[in-house]
Amino acid sequence: MSVDNFEGAAGEQQAPFADERMFFAEQPANASALKRPPKLLGVQHEAESHYHGHRERLRNRFRESGESALADYELLELLLFRLIPRRDTKPIAKALIDRFGTLGGVIGAPIALLQEVKGVGEAVALDLKLVATVAQRMLKSELKGKQVLASWSSVIDYCHMAMAYEQREQFRILFLDKRNALIADEIQGRGTVDHTPVYPREVVKRALELSATAIILVHNHPSGDPTPSRADIDMTKMIVDTAKPLGITVHDHIIIGKDGHASLKGLRLI
Repeated sequence: MSVDNFEGAAGEQQAPFADERMFFAEQPANASALKRPPKLLGVQHEAESHYHGHRERLRNRFRESGESALADYELLELLLFRLIPRRDTKPIAKALIDRFGTLGGVIGAPIALLQEVKGVGEAVALDLKLVATVAQRMLKSELKGKQVLASWSSVIDYCHMAMAYEQREQFRILFLDKRNALIADEIQGRGTVDHTPVYPREVVKRALELSATAIILVHNHPSGDPTPSRADIDMTKMIVDTAKPLGITVHDHIIIGKDGHASLKGLRLI
């Protein structure tokens, strides 16, 4: 309760204070008993007991049955328990899912947009992005030193995690050695919502600098639809034609959308 409310409640029994300094200097011995009405304490205790009990039940379900027993918003709740310890996080988790569509959409959302959801401050938004970064690094570690073409599903999972929820187009290249093991993963360009400038000579130049003998091109479509455009196809063919005389193979060009991906090689477009 604020100081103003306290003065109003106590004013019926004693003279009003000249200012706040007198208030703090002349509190009665039993002032602590007047801080909150018993009814208010009971209401707050009941509310806290409600969400604390809910938290424990959710943890028990996860402990006993794993993630399959929980909806996406409940998994998000479990995470938010740690980030927001003294609030009911269920409404916040549901609001995040409603705003961004899926759990992946929440984790992949930009910090600024996360903070537009009531109850999510900068610290919580940063922690959610930390979770996304950890997941991305974990998936990337699965590719290091392995033959990428033999771990294609891991490649797709990593690219989806890294790019699917970006709001602008990114053009990424996976550089491979002669065993098709990953040498480097680099973002070569960032563009607008529907275009990223790509320069075939720069792509090939970077491959030569890294002594790569093969590359995989990857970019995202923020619209969510991974269908390749005419410009995507033409650009890919230009890179293939520029790289081939120098002994660099373009294995594929993958386009990532929120709900899936497209492979230009799989579509027989290269």
